[in-house]
Amino acid sequence: MEQVIENIKSKAGFIIDMDGVIYHGNKLLPGVTDFLTWLEESGKKYLFLTNSSERTPKELQEKLKRLGINVDEDHFYTSALATASFLSNQKPNGSAYIIGDSGLIHALYSVGYTVNNVSPDYVVVGDTHSYNFEKIELAINLVIKGAKLIGTNSDVSGPVENGITPSTKALIAPIEIATGKKAYYVGKPNPLMMRIALKRLGVKREDAIVIGDRMDTDIRCGLESEIDSLCS
Repeated sequence: MEQVIENIKSKAGFIIDMDGVIYHGNKLLPGVTDFLTWLEESGKKYLFLTNSSERTPKELQEKLKRLGINVDEDHFYTSALATASFLSNQKPNGSAYIIGDSGLIHALYSVGYTVNNVSPDYVVVGDTHSYNFEKIELAINLVIKGAKLIGTNSDVSGPVENGITPSTKALIAPIEIATGKKAYYVGKPNPLMMRIALKRLGVKREDAIVIGDRMDTDIRCGLESEIDSLCS
C-alpha cells in the first residue's frame, strides 16, 4: 500500500473529477481541503475535469470559493468546453439548437456558434434543469430534418445531496428513441477529454493520474487512455 501511495504522490499531473470527488451538491467532501493544499504546496499540476456542462469555469470557481476553496479559473475544464471545441473543429462557425444551461451556451458562443431553432447543424443536449416537452419535441423534429445529435456527456445520472439527478444520457434518450438516431457523446469516457486534459496540464500520460468516483466514465476513460486511475 505504501508503494501505491508513493506512486500516486510521484505523479506530476492530477486529473480530478468534481461531482462525488470534491463535493456532493453543496457539501464539500472530507479531506478535499488537505488534498488541494498538498497539490499546491507540492507544485503539482492539476485540472478539474468534469462531465457536468451546466456551469462555466468561472461559476465552478465561484462554487468552490463558497465552499472555502480558492483556485484559479484555469484549473477547470468541462464537457461543455470539450463539446464546443469538437463542434468547432467539425464545422467552424456552425449553428446549434441547445438544450442546456449557461455553461454549454457560453461555450458554444465562445467558439463562434449561433443558436438556430429552425435549421441547425446540430442539436446539442447537456445537463440542465430547464427541460420540457416542447424542447424535446422541437429537438426530435430538427434531428429528423437532418441535424446531428450531440450529447455533452454520457452520464445517466449524477450525485446530489439528496440522492441522484438525471444527467445528459437520460435527458437525450427520448430524442434517440423517437428519431432512431444515436447521439455522439463528447465527455468522459470519450478519450478526447483525456487528450485535452494532458495537453492543458503539459504532462505525459505516464506522469498523470485520474481521480474519479465512477467506473463507467472517469476510470474507464483513464484506463482506455492508458493513464493510471484511482477510484475515490
